[in-house]
Formats: sequence, structure tokens, C-alpha cells
Amino acid sequence: MGTALVIENDPTDDLRRLGEWLTEAGLELTVLRPHAGDALPETLDDYLALIVMGGDQNAYASADGVPGAPWFPALEGLLRKAVRNHVPTLAVCLGAQLLAQAHGGLVERSTSGPEIGPGLVGRRDAADTDPLFKWVPLLPDVIQWHRDEITELPLTATLLAASSRYPNQAFRLGDRAWGVQFHIECDVEMIELWAADDAATLDELGYDPEAVAYAVADALPDVEEVWQPFAARFASLALGTLPDADIPNTGTGRTLPLLGQ
Repeated sequence: MGTALVIENDPTDDLRRLGEWLTEAGLELTVLRPHAGDALPETLDDYLALIVMGGDQNAYASADGVPGAPWFPALEGLLRKAVRNHVPTLAVCLGAQLLAQAHGGLVERSTSGPEIGPGLVGRRDAADTDPLFKWVPLLPDVIQWHRDEITELPLTATLLAASSRYPNQAFRLGDRAWGVQFHIECDVEMIELWAADDAATLDELGYDPEAVAYAVADALPDVEEVWQPFAARFASLALGTLPDADIPNTGTGRTLPLLGQ
């Protein structure tokens, strides 16, 4: 029995409830913390799945070319190998941005401003045939906490969920890799820590930290109702026991008519 490799990019964003859901579903986890000096593996040959968590860093490099974290180039390489080799992958917030960027997408500081607290995203029609998202409701509850956004998805990505301010909320690359801009792992303690660390952003938005924590606490049962089964399906996919894991081949889709016809 193998394990799933978890990359924790920031000590303030660990697996938390997501980890509990995955282990309850039978998936064992190996957590690496490159922020604390853990080295990333060269390949994913020894793992059933890859899970990449969020963090306070920017996915993109600074103006002078310095990556958001020293291990990000290697992590993007692992994400490319995961997609190429059909390794089940789940990337959350910063992880989703790195997944997109590693495959030619664009991540930038959003012109829409920070998105913080509980909210809803809209499921797209493409989710109807997705192994994980087809059971997600049309307007699932999520927790948001980010300033940056994926402004351009990779050309080969399938958009699965969107919102009006941040259109690229969830996507799939290939048949086994998913990125979600929002958070599904949070508990109230994590949100209270983020609120204390990011007090300037809350002040910028005019948000009261206690009110944000209360709103998240109120939304967590609805978040769990949607995303605990989602996590269980991902675990089943990684373990090879998900019965409807294949994505139907819909053909080449719409094509442009030939000139003159």
C-alpha cells in the first residue's frame, strides 16, 4: 500500500480537515515541509497521489526573477510530471496557481482585490462528466483567502468552477490533476491565525477579524457537506477504487467550418 505525497508550502496552511477526510477514506499521507528544509523527491514513482497546499508566497517570480519560494521550480517540475504520468493530483489555492503556472497558465496580483471569507462558486457544465466534480452541487460553499489569481488557465485546462470576480476557481489538467483556488481544509483555528497574520488586509477591506472567523465557523458545516465526499472520491481515485474514474471521450468538440463551405 503506497501513500500520497503532501507538499506543505507554509506552516500556516497544513492539511487540517482535508487530511482527516483523506485518511478516513483510507489514503495514507506522507507530508513534506520544504519551508522547514525537507527536500522534494525527483519523481513520484513511490506515491499514489500528489497534494499541494497553499501558502502566503506568490506563485510567480519577482521582477528580478527570484521565485516565490526556493523550492517552487522543483515543485512545478513535480506537477508537470504528475500530469504527464497521470498521477492523481489535488492542488489548493497557491498549489492550484503553481499547477496552472507550471503548464503555461498566468498568475498575477488580482485587480479585483483580496477575496476573503466564506462564499459560493458556480459549477460549470464541464463538471458534469468530471470524476470528482460531477457530484458537487451547482453552487458549493467554499472558503476564500487570496490576493493573487489565475488570470489565464493553461490552454489544455478544463474549467470546472467559476465566480464573477475570479473566473478561474477550479480546473482540471489531463485526466487526474485538479486545482482549486479556494480552501476546503480550513477550520476556525486556522482562520483566526490567518486573520491575525493578515490584519492589514482585513483592515483594507473593512472586515472585523472576529466577524470573519464567525462567518467561516457558520459556513464550515456546509463546506464539509460538499468537500468531505469530494476528498473521499479523490482518495478512492488514488487507491484505484473509484468506479466512475474515467472521463468520457467527447470527441474533438466544435470545429471551425472550412472556408467556402
